[in-house]
Parts: sequence; C-alpha cells; structure tokens
Amino acid sequence: MIPDEPIGPGLGDGLPGGGARRTPRRSAPQPRYVLTEETPVYVISVAAELSGLHPQTLRQYDRLGLVCPDRTAGRGRRYSARDIQQLREVQRLSQDEGINLAGIKRIIELENQVTALQSRIAELADSLEGAATALQQREATIHASYRRDLVPYQPPTPHSSALVVWRPKR
Repeated sequence: MIPDEPIGPGLGDGLPGGGARRTPRRSAPQPRYVLTEETPVYVISVAAELSGLHPQTLRQYDRLGLVCPDRTAGRGRRYSARDIQQLREVQRLSQDEGINLAGIKRIIELENQVTALQSRIAELADSLEGAATALQQREATIHASYRRDLVPYQPPTPHSSALVVWRPKR
C-alpha cells in the first residue's frame, strides 16, 4: 500500500484521521477572464492600504487625473496593480523629489506619450520588415523569370585589343 502524499503544506491538518486526504482529479474550470496587472480588482480601502496612502488622497489624485481607476456600475473606484504602482510613484515623486502635483501630472503624461510612441515605432518597424520581405520575394520571382540564354552586355574596355568572333550555330 502506497501512503497518501500530502497535497500541500498544512492541507491535511485538522482532518479526521490526522492525515492528508486526496481529492479526486477534475479538469480545472476555464477562467472567464485572465487577471493581469491591468485588471481592476482593488476597492479604494485596499488600494489605500497597499499604496500606503489615505483613501482621501486617492480620491484627490483621481480628481486631479494623476491616477484614474476604473469604475463599477455603481460608480465605485476599482484599482489595478498598475494603478497602485503608479500611486506609489506619485507619492515618491512628491515626497522624495519635491515635485508638485501639476509637475507629476505632466511627467505622467510625457511617460504615457513616450510609451505610445515606442509602441508605434515597433508597429512601423514590423510593417517595414514585412514590406522588405515582400520586396525581396518579388525581386526573387523576377530574377527567376530571366531567360538563361541571354548574356548581359559588357562594354569593351578602352585598352583592350581583343577580337571576338561570333558564328551562329547551324
């Protein structure tokens, strides 16, 4: 008899019999959505706790447009992990660097503009690479269509005294 393997630390603790219990394997349900750092999941109190700021400060930053969380149907704020990271950056710029909120807003706008421009450059580079590949393929097709019995003309060199005799095949 093979002993039961624990499923994880502490999962079998407190069960009758004192040992770990195996759960039958089932296929995991497919998630309806994928959680990313852009997914708004934190209410204002949790976001305030995670960022180390007062909830009223978060409301003020929202009014000023420094950090704009998503809204629920009831108009409640929902912050994402990226919003919390941005809240921390606003606080750092304000306290450590001594930048006023208008300056911070301008910095954020410029950073967003740089990010958008970098994304556009990447799109254009991909487009250019695709166009260059298509051009090379068209050029290869044209070269493949050349007649092989034709020889390109080469002008004679000025100091050459060579004589070329050509006789057609009969």
